[in-house]
Amino acid sequence: MPCSLEHEHRLVSAGFQCIAGIDEAGRGPLAGPVVATAVVLPPGFHLDGLDDSKKLTPLRREKLHAALTSNPGVRWACIHKSPAEIDRLNILGATHAAMREAWLALVPRPDHALIDGLPVPDFPCAQTALVGGDAISTSIAAASIIAKVERDRAMLELDRQYPEYGFAKHKGYPTAAHFAKLRTHGPCPIHRRSFAPVAQAEFR
Repeated sequence: MPCSLEHEHRLVSAGFQCIAGIDEAGRGPLAGPVVATAVVLPPGFHLDGLDDSKKLTPLRREKLHAALTSNPGVRWACIHKSPAEIDRLNILGATHAAMREAWLALVPRPDHALIDGLPVPDFPCAQTALVGGDAISTSIAAASIIAKVERDRAMLELDRQYPEYGFAKHKGYPTAAHFAKLRTHGPCPIHRRSFAPVAQAEFR
């Protein structure tokens, strides 16, 4: 199924008035925040090339991010959860908290959420979880692009603070280059110490 507003239209037909697409970026990295974004698109919205952020080049994501965030009809909210919060809550708990807070940040608040992946516990409104939703729901795809670009920008800023780790290139993901830097320098303040490779590097 191509990326479309089919799920959104079904929910509107069922009586819901405002639908938010929600997705995250950064669950897998060893460093940096996890970021969740909630997006409400205007009726009949269309943007050429909108798709799962993982399928797009960084340049294409940036262009789509600019088109989405500059459109006055698009409402969006983005929440970052720090490495300290990830260590305290665990990565799944931090991701779910960020998703709930992104929904809460939208005014007026949507009455239904389309969420990429599995259901989110204790979500504050009705939800529909779609595995692979960022490839089939336009609202979720928009959220995935904004979340990914916002997180990448955060990692570029963190690279300026900790240039020896190469965050601008690997964005904190567990690449061979990142592991080499961890072995050389040990963890820095933005590493997730609850993640096994970081803990092993810390006590090497």
